[in-house]
Amino acid sequence: MTTLTVGNARVPYRTEGSGPALVLVHGAGPGSIMWDGLLDRFTGHRTVILPDLSGSVPAEDDGAPLAIETLAAQVNAVIEDAVGGPADVVGFSLGAPTVAAAAALRPDLVRRLVPVAGLTNASDEYVRQYMTTWLDLAGVPDAFGRFATLTAYSRAFLNQIGHDAVEESRTFMQPTDGLLRQIDLVRRLDIRALLPRITAPTLVVGASRDQTIPVENHREMFAAIAGSEYAELDTGHVAMAERPEEFTKLVLDFLDRP
Repeated sequence: MTTLTVGNARVPYRTEGSGPALVLVHGAGPGSIMWDGLLDRFTGHRTVILPDLSGSVPAEDDGAPLAIETLAAQVNAVIEDAVGGPADVVGFSLGAPTVAAAAALRPDLVRRLVPVAGLTNASDEYVRQYMTTWLDLAGVPDAFGRFATLTAYSRAFLNQIGHDAVEESRTFMQPTDGLLRQIDLVRRLDIRALLPRITAPTLVVGASRDQTIPVENHREMFAAIAGSEYAELDTGHVAMAERPEEFTKLVLDFLDRP
């Protein structure tokens, strides 16, 4: 584990595997551990870099409201420290606009870009109401985690994994101060002015049954990034959990192109 000081934050990151650099950026939640179930699918031929950005459990900062430019700067600082040059970057949920902003602000550091199940701005009233409701549940941790689980996955997937696994999953999201600041950031998000500055080849991945950030938002990101490609998986929000093989093949096929 390496820890960087970036602005007012101390940002740790892990490195696993060997090969060309691949940075996996987490969404709102406890941090990079969300990727752990997929690591062995990437580390055989990729050096996987896993930062924990402000708001995650391992990171430390001054507790100020978060800005997307702050998170993007942390991603870019990790790339510079770990690689020294361009890396492929994948970002999920809040990590999607984070990596898009990182690519816009420092195009020299992002070789290929994959935003997953993200959004460009918070003008979608559904998203605003969702995030406000989630914040309102912070005083009841069990309901906070249950709400996140219920909307993170498709109904079919919840029934597939069964009651015990669903009950266990609800403990993953806890209303820490950092997570509440991440959710607040989603309510204020707007990266539309940055998107024309992206030059990296980009694959936007959508999730057709997403109840957290509905798929229309994923499609808007695709439409806003010039020359980007789009693929849509028949899953809920956490596409990589519901379709891990399909997801990793889609990402690696794109990243491994000449």
